[in-house]
Amino acid sequence: MNSPQTAAPAPNEDSAPVPSPGAGPGPAPVATACDLELVIPAYNEEQRLAPTVLALAEHLRGMPLTAALRVVDNGSSDRTAECVDRLAASGIPVTVTGCSRRGKGAAVARGMVGTRARWVGFCDADLATPATAVDDAVALLRDGWQVVIGSRRCTGARIPVRQPALRRLGGAGFRLATRRFSGPVKDTQCGFKFFEAGAARRVFADVTTTGFAFDLEVIARARALGLSLTEFPVVWSDQEGSSFRPFADGRRVAGELWRLHRTMHRLPPRVVHHAHAAPSARAAGEAG
Repeated sequence: MNSPQTAAPAPNEDSAPVPSPGAGPGPAPVATACDLELVIPAYNEEQRLAPTVLALAEHLRGMPLTAALRVVDNGSSDRTAECVDRLAASGIPVTVTGCSRRGKGAAVARGMVGTRARWVGFCDADLATPATAVDDAVALLRDGWQVVIGSRRCTGARIPVRQPALRRLGGAGFRLATRRFSGPVKDTQCGFKFFEAGAARRVFADVTTTGFAFDLEVIARARALGLSLTEFPVVWSDQEGSSFRPFADGRRVAGELWRLHRTMHRLPPRVVHHAHAAPSARAAGEAG
């Protein structure tokens, strides 16, 4: 058996959607609407969303593929949805989907399970990782990887603007406490992840965590399913405006981890993983 560091990626599964409970034995293939759909979860993001969507649309227009952007409005009380409507003429299809269930994890899952693209990814509304990193993710998806994770901890990653010391300390503690779920994945929390669409439906159909630890559940489920998974280094800069408070939200995160432990303990991981150590010329150029 190949070791996790050298195993070849599994074949694409975009023609094999997961049947819903009670479905017949032969689900019809899902027709792809485009090559790549990017999901952006948003909660009261009218100030930061427009620059993010415009930057992504501009970059996607220059890529040799068809693409679309989907903003999932997570019950915003500001004009997030109206902001998306004004961006419809950006040159890339931009749609908005509502999600009444609160939490970033719920918003991301809503976009992932409903995609009709060949590949699907998500990024944060603050675009802490620049749009150019999409090129590296797509290249790995074309190579056949089913789960592609942007990482701030791979060799070659750059962090021009670091998080405050307290956030970094909390992150280190989180990594120590969650190694059972993350396995060889070095950075579970970077909000820049891409999937072959069939793999995304398999993973997100059962995701229950909606808060800070939802990325961890995504990775744990991908590992338990034996999906081929790889990390690649990104340029990442801390952005102002995060709503996470290490002390105030610590108890809630602990509760999420306990529920995740109860959910996942019966699913032994079967990981196919590789970490791409060298940054691409695009990432290196952006870091400079």
